[in-house]
Amino acid sequence: MRTLCSSTLIGEFFVIGFAGLVAMKDPDLATGTVWTVCGIAMFLSVALCGMVTRPGGVALGWALQIALIASGFFVPFMYFMGVLFAALWWASVHFGRKVDEAKARFAAEAEQADAA
Repeated sequence: MRTLCSSTLIGEFFVIGFAGLVAMKDPDLATGTVWTVCGIAMFLSVALCGMVTRPGGVALGWALQIALIASGFFVPFMYFMGVLFAALWWASVHFGRKVDEAKARFAAEAEQADAA
């Protein structure tokens, strides 16, 4: 699960950075505020890569997905990108858990075969 979720989060890192560039062009938004919010979100996306398998890591990932969708209020294209990355996050968590279960099952079978 860690590899799939981390890949999604790194993709989000770049999308958040590019969204910051777009938001910076909006005269109603202060440049400092845009980069403070984007910087925090970018830091969280990278930090979550290491926290995904810990308790609460997936929940924090969902919070980041909601924030990404909500950023569509400032950069309308982010509604689409937020939903796209939320779907990728769901797929990463869902299929990542299945892969982890399969790996554990194969490891247990190999251990039993070695013991026999």
